[in-house]
Formats: sequence, C-alpha cells, structure tokens
Amino acid sequence: MNRRNLLKLAAVTAPLVVAGRLYAAQRAQPRLLVVFLRGAYDAANVVIPLSSDFYHQARPTLAIARPNPADPNAALPLDADWGLHPALKDTILPLWTKGQVAFVPFAGTDDLSRSHFETQDTIELGQPPRGSRSYNSGFMSRLNNVLAGARPISFTDQLPLTFRGGAPIPNIGLNAVGKPGVDDRQARMIEGMYKGGDLGASVSQGFEVRNEVYRSIAAEMVAANRGAVSPKGFELSARRIGRLMKDQFSLGFVDVGGWDTHVNEGAATGYLAGRLAELGRGLAGYADELGPQAWNDTTVVVISEFGRTFRENGDKGTDHGHGSVYWVLGGGVKGGRIVGPQAPVTEAGLNQNRDYPVLTDYRGLFGGLFHRLYDLDGGRIQTVFPDAPPRDLGLV
Repeated sequence: MNRRNLLKLAAVTAPLVVAGRLYAAQRAQPRLLVVFLRGAYDAANVVIPLSSDFYHQARPTLAIARPNPADPNAALPLDADWGLHPALKDTILPLWTKGQVAFVPFAGTDDLSRSHFETQDTIELGQPPRGSRSYNSGFMSRLNNVLAGARPISFTDQLPLTFRGGAPIPNIGLNAVGKPGVDDRQARMIEGMYKGGDLGASVSQGFEVRNEVYRSIAAEMVAANRGAVSPKGFELSARRIGRLMKDQFSLGFVDVGGWDTHVNEGAATGYLAGRLAELGRGLAGYADELGPQAWNDTTVVVISEFGRTFRENGDKGTDHGHGSVYWVLGGGVKGGRIVGPQAPVTEAGLNQNRDYPVLTDYRGLFGGLFHRLYDLDGGRIQTVFPDAPPRDLGLV
C-alpha cells in the first residue's frame, strides 16, 4: 500500500479517529436517545382522542374503535380522553402502566410549510424560526458542546444535521454494519503515520472505538443468520443501540423512516399498525437490553416532523399536517400521564380546518427537559435553543 492510499484511508476514518478524543472521559450525564420518525407519523391514530365524536366522523375507515375489552382491535384506554393504538398493547402500554412513558399531544414547530425536508431541518437545527439558518449548527451538537464528559453518537448512515457543528461526532448505521473497511494491518500502518504527533493518541483511540462497536454486535449478527430477528427491523437495531449506550455512550440519535401514510394507512391493522408494532418492540427491546438499573438513568424522546391531516383523504390515508404527539420514555420519567396544554378535538379546534394545532413548541419542551436532566442554567439552554424559553413539563 503506497502513501497516497494510506492518506485516503486516513481521510475516510478521520471523523471516527478525531472523535476518539471524546472517549477518554467517563460518562457523566444520564443517557438520552432521540428517535426521529421521518415521514410524519399519524399521531391521531396512535394516541387516540377517545372523547371526540369528531374523530370518528372524520375517519370513517381509519378510526380506531372505542375501548372494548372484548375487541382486540379497540383502543387501549389511557385516561378518560385518550387511548393507545392496540398494536402497542404488549410493548408501550406496560411502560405506561409502570409510569415510564408520557405523551405530549399538540406538540411540534411553528413551521407551516408541511414540507418533510423543510420541517425536519427546522427541528434538527433548533434555531430561531425567523432569520437565516446555519446548517452547521444542530441542536444536539450544541447540547453536546455545553455538557461536560458527554459521549455522543449518531446511529445513522450519515451524520444528521442535528449533530453537525462543534466537536466531531461519530456515526454508524447499525442496519448495515459489517467488517471494518480498514483491516488491522492497515490500521497499524495508519497509526504508525501519526505516532508521536499531536493526533497519535486520537488515532489509536478512534480505531479502538471502531473495533469496540464491531465486536459488540458481531456475535449478535452471527446469531441473526441462524434464525434470530431480521437485522432489517428497528427492533434489532434498538437492541444494538441499547448494548452500545449501556456502557459506552450517553447521547444518541436514531431515525426511523416509513411514516408517510398517504394511501391505505389502515386502522387497527394494516400498514401503520405494522410500523407501530415494530417501533414498540424496538423501544421495549431497548429498555430490556439496558436492564432496570441503566433504564432508570435513561430518557428516550420520540418525535416526528409534523402530524397528519385529521380527516382521512380519498385514498384511505392522511396527508401532511401540523401538530403531533411526542413520546417521552424512561425509568425515571414521570409518566402514566398526558402532559402539556390541550385543546378540544373538534372541527372548530383544528388548525386551518385540517390538523392539530401546536400548543407545545418542541424547543421549549426539549429545553425544559434538558434543564431537569442536566441542571442547565438559562444561559446554556439559550446556547442550545436561542430565543426559545424552556417549558418545564415536569417530565423527569
């Protein structure tokens, strides 16, 4: 291998190598995992407005039936006004019963573009809604920068906007993890190039982190080939994430696609139900992989760029909407509650006569959560979310 090829390999591995500097400190913060449901999931068919007659009128084929113990396709009651999709009966409902999951309805952004890409960028950047944007300053990167000793990672094929800017963040797409592209012999040669220099220690640490990630899932990947759960599912990915975050990382991000349900969405069964079942198994598996002690020190926030239209469309689906429902899970979460301001679910209460309004801004929600999780003062929260006062919903 000549010097030119070595330099190419070094450039490819640079993000992980340089990020090796981040792993010398011990984990000092609670674990936080942000799960982004890309495509805008239909929140109204997940956390269901049981007390709304308009819900059933607006969704003649998509509505979930009111709670009925004799009907396995009926909604699962959460309180007098809200119910849960039956696909989450064996996964999320038990966490609700334990007080380990809270739902925040009418949550989202003030972005009314209803564009997937525009609104995803808005959320990931977390910047003031008016004025120019910096695409090299995501809110999770800014959070990492104000925390001491955090160990961040993105479980994605490419580094997402939310982790851009500031200190380098490693990323790894766990659904496509294979043997490292740089073998041990090549790694030793690259380490030799940097040995004795300023980056020598970081290069060695970077390769060590890469090998730790690969070793931690290699045995599980072999098992998958012998009849274990398919590696394409979120459930398996979530268990991998739990294994890595239990001891190695404290700040994580993962995205899950496939939530754009314009056609044949389904009700208690069908496309959306299948996606929810997979998501529920993944989140429950993540908690199980961590174990009770680590789960008690973990918070998971599930978000989406926006909700869907409240009325079903002519293709038995739903279109791009506005307000959504966020999930907050964890062993230390003050759950078993529907949290935040609410509005009557009526035709008159719709935003622009089509979708849920936003009553809880996502930046305020995250800011209030960060204050409680990390004891951040007002100045540091303003660094993470400029011009967005935190909203303390008492989630942890």
